Amino acid sequence: MAGAALLLLAPPSAPLAVASGNYPVGVASRAEPSGVAPPGPNALPGYALTYVTDFNGNKLSPGWDIFTGIPGGDPGGHFGISHVVVAHGVLRLETYRNRSYHNAWITGGLCQCGLAKLYGAYFVRSRVTAPGPNEAQLLWPVTNAWPPEIDFNETGGSIVSSSSSVHFNANNTVVRRHVTVNMTQWHTWGVIWTPQSIIYTVDGRVWGSFDVPADIPKVKMTLNLEQRQECVEHRQCPTGPVTMLVDWVAEYTKR
Repeated sequence: MAGAALLLLAPPSAPLAVASGNYPVGVASRAEPSGVAPPGPNALPGYALTYVTDFNGNKLSPGWDIFTGIPGGDPGGHFGISHVVVAHGVLRLETYRNRSYHNAWITGGLCQCGLAKLYGAYFVRSRVTAPGPNEAQLLWPVTNAWPPEIDFNETGGSIVSSSSSVHFNANNTVVRRHVTVNMTQWHTWGVIWTPQSIIYTVDGRVWGSFDVPADIPKVKMTLNLEQRQECVEHRQCPTGPVTMLVDWVAEYTKR
């Protein structure tokens, strides 16, 4: 998310219509805001369901921390506590001009900082309402010693595509994949992180992977969900309020 990088562009990903794989999406449910409930305990063969939150009630489950202030490496950005809201079974990250901050664009972000893991599988059911800020779902080192970083859904401000990336080594080398997808619709985004590979999925289908074991992160990481605006750099800047909605998060650990 920050700092200079040596970027290695991967070959374009296959269209979703021909993507392969069979990974968790969730269970159809009219009771859920997205129409899909979290996947079950046996949804990922060889893995056990070790965490799930459906964002019920009006506050975050224990283990989640809300970002506040200016994010590192992004002096033009600003997180606000009031921009993270839990209501009606949905987590909302909200970007809008906030009068309490001199009408500046303020964004929402949080981390599951109370649960760090070395390897595992993460699935996030989400959508965004409009283009503008960068919307990101990622794994971040618990030590805050960066890199490494694994981004498994990062829009760059788009609503017609997303990307994934793995950051590694002291020079911040980045290997990135891209996928065309309507970000305003509900999707289940996933990352399966093992010592041998990183697999990226959307709606149960593989759309990218990275399989250089020497460069795969080997430190405990936490799940982060965040928005960032880069208006001072004349990019990733909203023109009106934008929300990332998250219906649920499910996590698995290898048996």
